[in-house]
Formats: sequence, C-alpha cells, structure tokens
Amino acid sequence: MKTFFVIIIWILSLNTGCNTSDSINNQEPPSGQTHQLEVEVLAKDLENPWSIAFLPDGRMLIAERPGRLRFFENGQLSAPISGLPPIWQNGQGGLLEVALHPEHENNGWIYLGYASSIDGQKGNTAIGRAKLEGSTLVDFEQLFWGTPLTDLTYHFGCRIVFDGQNRLYFPIGDRGEMENAQKLSNHNGKLMRIHDDGRIPLDNPFVGEDNARPEIYNYGHRNIQGMAIHPETGEIWTHEHGPRGGDEINIEKPGANYGWPIVTFGINYDGTTITNDTTLPGITDPIHYWVPSIAPCGMCFVTSDKYPNWKNNLIVTALAGQQIQRLTLSGAQVVNTEKLLQGYARFRDIRQGPDGYLYVLTERPGQLIRLKPID
Repeated sequence: MKTFFVIIIWILSLNTGCNTSDSINNQEPPSGQTHQLEVEVLAKDLENPWSIAFLPDGRMLIAERPGRLRFFENGQLSAPISGLPPIWQNGQGGLLEVALHPEHENNGWIYLGYASSIDGQKGNTAIGRAKLEGSTLVDFEQLFWGTPLTDLTYHFGCRIVFDGQNRLYFPIGDRGEMENAQKLSNHNGKLMRIHDDGRIPLDNPFVGEDNARPEIYNYGHRNIQGMAIHPETGEIWTHEHGPRGGDEINIEKPGANYGWPIVTFGINYDGTTITNDTTLPGITDPIHYWVPSIAPCGMCFVTSDKYPNWKNNLIVTALAGQQIQRLTLSGAQVVNTEKLLQGYARFRDIRQGPDGYLYVLTERPGQLIRLKPID
C-alpha cells in the first residue's frame, strides 16, 4: 500500500566558494528556492537497495546488495529476477549497480556492477551485461574484473554512467588499502573507462604505459559512490567518501590525480592524521567537500520541469548524514546547499525518472520513494 506525508523543506546552510565545509555559513533560506514536498512511499521491505534503472515499458529495475534484482511494476515488487552472475555478498560488497545501455531499446543490454569472487575468500568489483527474457537475464557477459583480488570487505565503488560515445565509466574504491589509489598497476582507487563491449579505448590516458592498467581513466580516489553526467557540459561529476570528514565532489578529467591519500580534508577514524596537506601541485582539487562527513552515495542532476526552482541543481543522497542535499551551482562552483528530509533514513540512491520526478532508495527502512513538489 502507498503511504503519503508532507515534509516542509527549509534551507539549513548556505555555502560559498569552491572548497567549503558543510558546517559553516548558516543563513536564512533565499526566497523562492525551496519546494514543499510530498514523500510517496512506493515500496517497502527492500534489503539494502542500491540502484534504480527505468525500463522503456515503464517498469523499474531495483538492485539490492544481497544479490537480488527485481522489477517494480504497478505498485508491486516482483520475485527476484533469475540469471544473475554469482554475487559475492561480503561486507560492503554485493550487487551495487544496474544501468541500461543508452540504446537499450535497440540492443536490450543491461549492465551490472557487482562484487565477484572465485573462491568466496577474495574478490573485487566486476562489470557485466545481459539481456532480459521475461524475468530471466540471458546472454550474460563479464566485461571487466578488477585486480588485485583481496579479502577486504569494503570500498567496492560502484556506479556506471555512459558518455555520448557509449563508453562506460565506473569506479572501484581503494578496497581498504589506501596506497593502491596512487599506483597505476592496479584498479583500486580508480575511475575506469571501457567500450560498451568491454574493449579498452585506445585513447585512454594510460594505454601503452609500462606497469599501468589500460582501463584506468584517472586515479587517486578513496571510494566513489555517486556519478552523473552534467546536463549542459557532458562532464562526469562524482562524489566520494572521505574517511572521517573530507567527502568530495569532483569533475572527472582524463589522467588526473585526485590526491587520495596524499591529500585529504579528512582524518583517520581514530582521530589520527592521514596527511597535513589538502592540496599539492599536480593534484586536481575537489570543487566541494564536507566536514563533518555526510557519507554521500547517490547523485543526479535535476533537468525536469517538475521542480522549477531546482533546474540543473545537483542532488546528493547521504547515509551517515541521513539527508538529501540540494546543491545550487554557478558553473563548476557550489554556491548554495539545502538539506532535505533530515533523519528520515539512510539515503542510498536517487534518479530522475522518465516522468520527471525524483525517485530515491533508502536504507533503514528499505524503501523506494518518490518526491513530488506540491507548491
């Protein structure tokens, strides 16, 4: 059964400048920028839902981390879809992403990001694709598997976005070994780029470089869990988890080094220092960061007319912060942030649907919700 309630949203903090802390500059809400929202609960009892994709026939695909992919149709969740590859559910690992090929209506390809292991002891993030026949995935192909394999249970990434040439981008976190993020000989702590069939683009920045993995697009990341294409520039925007503080928003450039762990605005969880540097020569700085950490996860740009005051705003969902943040942009600068639905749940993913509304996946409780402006 659907349930409804109304939440009044107020702007709680206003940030200016490129590198600003989320904890400063509290001001009154600018008039006309906020929306009153109706939160529509569409589905309940999801277990660690991670990702949403919208099929052309109006159904949704919802990926749950324990290794289930389900349809949502006519207000109902289906039984799990069969034919998935073996999913390594281990710590933060599991089924982490579902995405449609930009030409899905013609080729039927559905892409998955998931943790994979041969022996159940060590593994890493993998990318695969398949097609749907009824409620079964068929013609599955594994396109990529990150190296090295490790028994550590965190920082798997993973999101998938496609550019205008149907190349797909996806991240793997540092897998709990921070020094890997600065080593081009492995995939961990990197953003990768491959063709839609798994081939490596010949113009990838490290193709042909000794001891470098050719799939790497850039490096120096801790754990990217949000990606979106900017609706006007076509650039890839990401956010990633810092340690204790230092979550970042970055614009992804080929060959760039984003600094982890040699620069960070965060500290270790035990309060000790990782580094005293927040920037260095040759490092690409974030356009925005959060201190204290909010643990950002999903992100999307608002392009529909359903939220007229939010056009081209960036929306970020947060886990530890238990909030959604709306970021107003001026070019590549974050000039304003608004906190939404604080304390409602751990927010895992957000996507703009074909109908123009924002759809959100939450944890604790595990729900699919839709945000509808009523003003």
